[in-house]
Order: sequence, then C-alpha cells, then structure tokens
Amino acid sequence: MGTFKVMLLHHAYSLLFGWVLLEQAGMPVPSIPIMLAAGTLSTSHAINLAYSMLAILVASLIADSAWYWLGRRFGRKIVDWLCKFSLESSTCVVKTQGTMGRRGAVTLLFAKFVPGLSTMAPPIAGQARIPYATFLLYDGLGTLLWASTWLLAGRFFGDIAEKSTRFYAGLGHFAVLLVAAAVIAVIVWRVVKLRQFRSQLVQLRLEPQQLHTMICEAKDSGRELPFIVDLRHPLDVLAEPLVLPGALRIGPDDLKSRSNSIPRDRDVVLYCTCPSEETSAKVALELRRLGVLRVRPLRGGLKGWKDAGYPLDTVVSL
Repeated sequence: MGTFKVMLLHHAYSLLFGWVLLEQAGMPVPSIPIMLAAGTLSTSHAINLAYSMLAILVASLIADSAWYWLGRRFGRKIVDWLCKFSLESSTCVVKTQGTMGRRGAVTLLFAKFVPGLSTMAPPIAGQARIPYATFLLYDGLGTLLWASTWLLAGRFFGDIAEKSTRFYAGLGHFAVLLVAAAVIAVIVWRVVKLRQFRSQLVQLRLEPQQLHTMICEAKDSGRELPFIVDLRHPLDVLAEPLVLPGALRIGPDDLKSRSNSIPRDRDVVLYCTCPSEETSAKVALELRRLGVLRVRPLRGGLKGWKDAGYPLDTVVSL
C-alpha cells in the first residue's frame, strides 16, 4: 500500500505513541487523522487494534498525569500558562472549570472529544484536588473511549474501501498526502478561528487606566460606577480573594441568563483570570449579541489591574 503503509508497518505503534503524546502534551498536532489511518490499515491485519489502543492509552496517561501533577502543584499558574499557548484558549478555561465543577471527574470521560477541554481537563483536575486514583480511572476510560471511536471509525472505512480493490490501492498510494492534508486542515482551521476571535478582542478591550479614569470621574460627579463583573471561577477566587472596586462575582453562564437585568445606561466591564482575557471577551461578544452594547473586557483581567497598581476590594458576592 505504498510508502505510508511501509512506514506504518515498521513504526506504527511508535508513531501512534509519539503523536498522541505530543498532542496531549499541548502541541497543536491533531492525532485523529493518524488514528483513522491506523484503523483503516488494520483492515488487512497489518496493524493490531489492541496494540494501537495500548500505545494511545499509555501515551495519553503519561502526558495527562504530568499535567495533573503540575496543576496540583502550581494551580492557576500552570493553567494560565497552558491557556496562553492553546489554540482553543478562547474557551478552554471557563468551559473546563464549569464542566468540571458540575460533573467532577466524570468530565474526563468525554473531555478528549471537546477541543480545549481535552487540553485543560488534567491540570484543572489537579487544581481541583481530585484524587489521583480517581483521575487515573476516569481519564483512562475516557482515553479508551476516544481512541476506540476513531480507530473503529477508520476500521469501518477500511472495510468499505476494501470492497473496491482499485479504490483501496489508491487510498494506500495517497495515504501520506491524505493524512498530512487532514492534519494541516485542522491546524489551519483552529488558527483562523483564533485569529478571528483575537481581531474582535482588540476592538473591544478596555485598558486598566481607562477603567480607573471612568471610576474616578463617576465618583467625582456622583454618577453610578461602571457595572463591573468578576467572571472568575470559585477556585480562582479562593486562590486570590480580591476583586476590583464594586465588582460583583457572577459566573459566565449566570450572567448570560440574566442579560435582561444588566444595565444598558452605563458601561459594563468584565474581567477574568486568563492572561489574554479570553473568557471575558467571549462573554462580552455573546452579551452584545443579546443587546448589551456597552460591554467590554478588561485588558489583562485582574492581573492587569493589579500590576497597574490600582486599588482592590474584598470579594462581593451576589
């Protein structure tokens, strides 16, 4: 079946192990095309599905365990660092923390199927102090479900393709190009999606200095202060129990569901913990679509405000 088949026959399990290890370590190298290819080649029994599954499981558990212990040791710092370099960072932290908060370790059963959630689930599980044995059990089961889905999908496609000798031969001949094209297409799609989001973010950002001026002017003139919302997860608030002056703590989902009660006659400022204010920017865009037009994310979030030397208050809860 051509060059790709020869390469896969000699290095199949090493390739699967290395590729999955890199992806789960945070590199933007999607492994789904590789698993599909391995499943397709298992049709001729040149590759063993059980051994392929084992290679994927071991690679994933090694990378996920490393992120788990880093999250447990460094907490929010490692989450911020990983979020900064993730191609899915616009949703990674808030999506993972919210899901982990509602479902706990069960989140790990389907985490690998969700972009962003896959990368962030292990360190946030560590940050949330989920017992390692529990983490290992659910993460292992989730990995087996994820791997078997794509390997068996490839096997199913291979069984269909094998019925046409000409098509199967052509598939093997162009396999390298097909897999490479699939990998590149996924990466390009993620990068384009990220660039579009970042472009919208630049237009919305509010600088800490601008917000400080707005607060001072409102106090001097007796007007109402800007409506400031702290979108951080409770885990982040526990680690740093401070908020901007007059800020209210409201979760992203709760804020969107209460969009009708958000004031339209004054500025609404959102901030989070993510170093690139991805969460607050995403929520701001969604609120604008719901009719809240004077809403903007704070550049740098809580850290940007604190680094600028502006005052902070104790936590205020709804």
